Amino acid sequence: MIITRTPFRISLFGGGTDYPSWYRQHGGAVLATTINKHCYITCRSLPPFFEHRWRVVYSRTETCNTIDEIRHPTTREVLRFLRINRGVEIHHDGDLPARSGMGSSSAFTVGLLMALHAFEGRMVSGRQLADECIHIEQEVLAETVGSQDQVCAAYGGFNRVDFARSGEITVRPIILPPARLEELTSSLMLFYTGIRRTAAEVAASYVPSLNARADQLRRLHRMVEEAMGIVCESQPLERLGGLLHESWMIKRSLSHLVSNGPLDAMYETAQRAGALGGKLTGAGGGGFLLLFVPPERRRRVRQALNTLVHVPFAFDGSGSRVIFYDPEPDYAAADADNLNRALSDFR
Repeated sequence: MIITRTPFRISLFGGGTDYPSWYRQHGGAVLATTINKHCYITCRSLPPFFEHRWRVVYSRTETCNTIDEIRHPTTREVLRFLRINRGVEIHHDGDLPARSGMGSSSAFTVGLLMALHAFEGRMVSGRQLADECIHIEQEVLAETVGSQDQVCAAYGGFNRVDFARSGEITVRPIILPPARLEELTSSLMLFYTGIRRTAAEVAASYVPSLNARADQLRRLHRMVEEAMGIVCESQPLERLGGLLHESWMIKRSLSHLVSNGPLDAMYETAQRAGALGGKLTGAGGGGFLLLFVPPERRRRVRQALNTLVHVPFAFDGSGSRVIFYDPEPDYAAADADNLNRALSDFR
């Protein structure tokens, strides 16, 4: 049995510039961190005592005899990509709900890749995991997704990620003194709006026309450097709140699906209670609301948003990893006659 743990992420600045259709022409960058909320993937060899060959458990349970029968697209294509031929049982669990803007889809894909590589007796690097996840999501499944979520899930940590026009991706960890990091994390609050959506559908409403929004995207790109200056050069962190607000106003302008009346009302309520800025995580349309709130105002903001679920969190420095590994017999390689004889004797 193998269990992997893969972190969810919060994208702070630069989201939108990580879509290949943009950065392949203009370059892009994001400032993002993984947090101590995770996706867990468990897989094990499926013994030959069952009528099915594959069992996949997520929000539903699938039992199939061929890979083509698997309805979960990511699971099906990862199994096909890695050429897994023996029967496998796969379980998914998560600390946060799916379709919530926390990079959950890529965390699932990266965690599944890590688990199945380990299942085949291989350990792989963060770079390989990120590259394979990008390939599966963008090329095999043809989803309208950027390239930051896969990198964040694979590498983990608080990073600046640069996307070159050549397609090269560079990950630069942000190193902060413990006191500064504590100041930053204590100024961020996360609330679940209760609205679930598919990021690719929201992104599809503006990604095909990103070049027509070049001014907004270039401004989002520059914000990454400005945010790093605030965080790393000991400028007052309150400036980060104003920058988040500006970023959110730009993001809202990209498509009418990025926000809506109820989401705008939540954000305005938080501002009136003391939040200096914020944004919806991910592509928008729902999911989680990230707010920059001076510590002395946290109680007021939490009371003002008391109909939403407040999710305390901390930054997490680890990427996808195997947290449990117990090799099992390869039933597929067992001699069928001997196995059947043993079963007959047992009966």
